[in-house]
Amino acid sequence: MSLYIKILLSRKGGYLLFMVLLAAGCKKAEPLTFDHAANIYFDLSQQQKDSISYTFAYDLAKATDTINIPVTISGKRISQDRFYTAYVETDSSTAVPGTHFKPLESQYTIPALEGRTVLPLVVYNRPDLEDSSRTIIVKLRASRDLGIENPAIIRARVVLSARLEQPAWWSMWCGAYSRTKHQLFLIVTGITELSTAGLDAPKNLYIANLLTVMLNNPFDWVAGNAGKGYVLEAVTTGSTDAYYFYTPQNPNKKILLQKNTGSGRYFFIDENGQEVR
Repeated sequence: MSLYIKILLSRKGGYLLFMVLLAAGCKKAEPLTFDHAANIYFDLSQQQKDSISYTFAYDLAKATDTINIPVTISGKRISQDRFYTAYVETDSSTAVPGTHFKPLESQYTIPALEGRTVLPLVVYNRPDLEDSSRTIIVKLRASRDLGIENPAIIRARVVLSARLEQPAWWSMWCGAYSRTKHQLFLIVTGITELSTAGLDAPKNLYIANLLTVMLNNPFDWVAGNAGKGYVLEAVTTGSTDAYYFYTPQNPNKKILLQKNTGSGRYFFIDENGQEVR
């Protein structure tokens, strides 16, 4: 009998255990299945993991919009509609239902054979969003059709604002900054960004001058740009000769145009109570 066999026999217990484990390891691997109940979660991008940011700042005529939050099912697709529910966690949100966003529906549908959908969050452009942003914490809730297995991915934080910030290129072409002046620039030019390249000076100065022309005679600008939809409405309260400049599409956002009693000229008044020049 060889030394090798003697060693095997002397260690029969360990050898037999090894053979059992080896045989078990050679069995065909069982495939992963989704036999458990289907679940639902927010399928946010890597950039949206912390929050979804939305601003009305670049479209002052827009009074409302819809933020589509992506939703995905983990589990089998089936040949009938399914329903899921969600709610806003008001204690953790600073946005006000009915003021900054439309209250959520009682339930939402995922069509038959679909594994993805969106939760439509309707938001409103309110004047206070220019002063500070508001947050909306949306959470999924288990329904009869769909569960919420992973609590880490059933919460979406939406940051809503309408505040403009001074861009790096502004002082190079447009002089003194105010958010009101920035808003007027967007309305007049339809441009959100200028370059800082010296070779672009003729083009950029021409664009900046479009705002200057409008500031010098807003009445002519309104009359000559009826297609933009802005109006000047006389202020009926007080003794000041003034107007409100706004679009009927978003009457919540009005800019005061006031006559300077010294010069007789009209100036827009910015968020600090200063004349826009």
